[in-house]
Amino acid sequence: MESFLRQLSNDLIATSGWEWIAVALSVLYIYWAIRESLWCWPAAFLSTSIYSVLFFDVNLFMESALNVYYLVMAVYGWYQWKYKTRGEEQRPVIVWSLKAHIIIISGGFILVILSGLLLEKFAQQDFAFIDSFTTWFAVITTYMMAKKVLHHWVYWIFIDAVAVYLFINKSFALTALLFFGYTIMAVIGWLQWKKHFDNQATT
Repeated sequence: MESFLRQLSNDLIATSGWEWIAVALSVLYIYWAIRESLWCWPAAFLSTSIYSVLFFDVNLFMESALNVYYLVMAVYGWYQWKYKTRGEEQRPVIVWSLKAHIIIISGGFILVILSGLLLEKFAQQDFAFIDSFTTWFAVITTYMMAKKVLHHWVYWIFIDAVAVYLFINKSFALTALLFFGYTIMAVIGWLQWKKHFDNQATT
């Protein structure tokens, strides 16, 4: 434990200025997402621009590609939340069926296995299956967030927890701490959106 804390401390000291900026923007992103504020999407756009480069530089190709996807989804999410409100003041929180989630999870794991095998064989990818897991399920979950699907927060809890392990092993100490915080904030996000969904049902 002592050696782990020492390594974590050393990694934090060595953290680049760009990673600090990306983390700060990411915290703002999740804070505004919990509050269902449109400002979450510009914060996401800027933070993922930085992370796309940082992850590519340390051979986390799937994470880098994921952040390029986030760039596109930041624009899409902003449009969905601002203009697709069905006449309400803000876009309503919705739920998808159990069948839909079973299909999503099954399809996601198939993609994880396929990309993990390919990355291990042809790219000598570090942590190929873990990287694939966080990437593919984050792709799916970000789309669910743009659509304001309530249970997307449950997906994030698992994705963020796994990402903590990945980033610790790649010496992204500050980002690992960020994702540990994300895991906790995803629980808060679930509770906040669930409250909003229940209020919708009563009105």
